[in-house]
Amino acid sequence: MVDFAGWHMPLHYGSQLEEHHAVRTRAGAFDVSHMLPVDFSGKDCTQFLQLLVASDVTRLDVDGRAMYTVMLNDEGGILDDLIVYRTGSRNYRAIFNAGSANSDVAWVKSKLRSSFEVKVSPRNDLNIVAVQGPEAVQITTRVIGVRNIPDLRPFTCDEFEGYFIGRTGYTGEDGVEILCSSSRVQALWSSLLECGVAPCGLGARDTLRLEAGLNLNGQDMSPEISPLESALAWVVHWDPEDREFIGRRALDEQREAGPTRKLTGIVLQDGIMRPGQPVHTSDGVGEVTSGSYSPTLGYSIALARVPREASGDCKVTIRKSEKTGRLVRPPFVRKGRKVHK
Repeated sequence: MVDFAGWHMPLHYGSQLEEHHAVRTRAGAFDVSHMLPVDFSGKDCTQFLQLLVASDVTRLDVDGRAMYTVMLNDEGGILDDLIVYRTGSRNYRAIFNAGSANSDVAWVKSKLRSSFEVKVSPRNDLNIVAVQGPEAVQITTRVIGVRNIPDLRPFTCDEFEGYFIGRTGYTGEDGVEILCSSSRVQALWSSLLECGVAPCGLGARDTLRLEAGLNLNGQDMSPEISPLESALAWVVHWDPEDREFIGRRALDEQREAGPTRKLTGIVLQDGIMRPGQPVHTSDGVGEVTSGSYSPTLGYSIALARVPREASGDCKVTIRKSEKTGRLVRPPFVRKGRKVHK
């Protein structure tokens, strides 16, 4: 057990490697109740979220759809990445990361204008269990007893028998994230384990998301770094041009000038990459932001912020020794299979 954003969290339940492989081959369950759901209700919800996040939430044109987006500060830096679900009657639910949850809520409330008819409700009463892997949906359907869970498409959500279920996750595998009350979560967890789902800790969660090329808030992105430098330009919706979301002006200036750095991947056969290690390229020096051993691939992978024009081979400094790696475009693993040769 380790401290994580003020929570007492399991690093693993016995074997990080076994947990990682369980998710890639069958199914694993993660207790992610440290993350904070926040509900937005009121007639001006859509208008408020259009200001608050970098994505155009009107693209959630029907109830039950979801999107991945970022919330920026005035300088265009990333305060948090989050998933926004449209839950019904043009109301929304967002899931904030544990490490920034309190500051996120304070920031959101500070942006409420008197003209907005919006209620912001942190849902500390809800727990979250993520079930991930190729058999995750099948097993969850059996445990909860609702047949139409498999009908949910990726990045959609619905409520079944008191469970809020999103077809979302953080592992690169199929799966669901289940929100429910504290009175139900222990029985849900026990039932999943009884059906052969492996309990998984923070260690496997990190190697799985890294293989999938997914950013970690506070490492691969931060309030000092924009989405244009974090491989997240795709979540910024520039149209309509008259939508003034927080941070837009700073991003407009950066886009016009051209960002000087990018977030990319590295594969390395000799040595294990870790955050903070220097990355030397023919176009200048960068830095590893996330790095680890890949259990699926059998060698080290990393995300690194490097000069924009950098490509090809690079050198990573590991314990005063330079190791030769190669810059690649994430992900490293897709649906359990190696992406790069």
